[in-house]
Amino acid sequence: MSKTLVFIPTYNERENAERMFLAINDLALDLDVLFMDDNSPDGTGRILEDLARKHERLSVIHRTGKLGVGTAHMEGIRYAYGHDYDTLVTMDCDFTHLPEDIPTLINAARDFDVAVGSRFKAKGSLPGWNLVRRCLTWLGHALTTNFLNMPYDATGAFRVYRLRRVRRELFDLVTSGSYAFFFESLFILANAECRINEVAIVLPARTYGHSKMSLVEAARSARFLVTLWAERKFNAGRFRPAKPVALDPALGDPQDWDSYWRRKQDISGFTYEFIAGVYRRTFIKRNLESALRREFRPGASLLHAGCGSGQVDQDLHHRYSITAVDVSPQALYLYSQSNPDAHCIQHASIFHLPYDNDSFDGVYNLGVVEHFTSDEINEILRELRRVLKPGGKIVIFWPHRRASSVMVLKVAHFVLNKILKKDKSLHPPEITLVRSKQHARGALTRAGFDPARYSFTARDLFIQAVVVGTRAQAPVLNRDHGRRPPSVKPIVVTRRAAKPDYVSA
Repeated sequence: MSKTLVFIPTYNERENAERMFLAINDLALDLDVLFMDDNSPDGTGRILEDLARKHERLSVIHRTGKLGVGTAHMEGIRYAYGHDYDTLVTMDCDFTHLPEDIPTLINAARDFDVAVGSRFKAKGSLPGWNLVRRCLTWLGHALTTNFLNMPYDATGAFRVYRLRRVRRELFDLVTSGSYAFFFESLFILANAECRINEVAIVLPARTYGHSKMSLVEAARSARFLVTLWAERKFNAGRFRPAKPVALDPALGDPQDWDSYWRRKQDISGFTYEFIAGVYRRTFIKRNLESALRREFRPGASLLHAGCGSGQVDQDLHHRYSITAVDVSPQALYLYSQSNPDAHCIQHASIFHLPYDNDSFDGVYNLGVVEHFTSDEINEILRELRRVLKPGGKIVIFWPHRRASSVMVLKVAHFVLNKILKKDKSLHPPEITLVRSKQHARGALTRAGFDPARYSFTARDLFIQAVVVGTRAQAPVLNRDHGRRPPSVKPIVVTRRAAKPDYVSA
């Protein structure tokens, strides 16, 4: 039997809460109602508790304080999924959303995944609204339409979700806990090709109380909208659910790469991520594809050792069979989002790879070795040599000490820390930048590779040195390898990681 839940978040709605519930109850529909109160100082929570004792189909959840309308809706959605509801109606408590429109909205979702109440489909839909609120509403609609290509009323809360048709994990991609939740969530659903219907509604001005949408909150939402626009252009994989990746609970992350890969929502995080995304897609991706095409035949089995977010790998999977490994669960989550066609994504350390000897035709990495000492680099290279087939190649993108990227980051750190006093690092320390062709050749030779190519030229914009080596035939003494580690229980990678010490990249 189909179950429907009406979800209503509240904060200081004592004049409206009881009237709203009674109006919904008078519809005589088969509905449960859930109020979520953010510890309203005006006593809204107590009024709802009194109502709940009289009406068994009314439930109340109390939160510790005003935690954001977006987080309230996320908790309401999780509650609806967790209690096996088929349909979820969300609305405000201030009577700008009229209870008598609920049946129309539910009916509009019958053959769709989501139905949205729209303020822009009929004239005179905002009676009693002042000029400032009208302008903010129309500006929000113009921005979401033009920046995100969404023709819907994307900033409103009056919606119906058909939960059996909408994948639960899509809501896990939502990051905003404020009013931006509404356009971000609808954008993610639209990007996942959910079918969305609109119904013309009228939104009268609030009967009691005051609007909770301030100019400051509107500005934050506008900034977040620009963030979504940038991610849509330069990191579209962010809006796809990640596949589950098995984690090794015994595997440590001494350099705390999880913090590095965690996405930030502050302005410095957005600015850096925007620049880094353009940089990766415009320069690094092109250089990587060119180098791999030169060194490996189509169909080759390649290991991306220290894969990171994988934005540069996205167009390689139709040509190669790529196995990606990283020590950071957060990086693997991002890689899985960006690269759904990867052959294998595995949680592993590049010091101890869980693969047999002679497993891969080639190995590559970008921006990895410079974060280790010379002895550690030698250990890493020997381990990569072990899993290479005889004659297999390694391709390393190794930042040169005079690389343009190194210089730009030095300037960025100077501005952030010396001028702006932010005390932030955009990446973990770069301990060992490559100094010369001889330096790179020496590192390869010590690890049992025959140096094959070294390139650090204007053609690559002097971003990174491209170092290529071929597995030498002579054996290299190394510790005991070649055995797979014991199997571990799969754990689904989640986006939340440890302490955020670094701005995301």
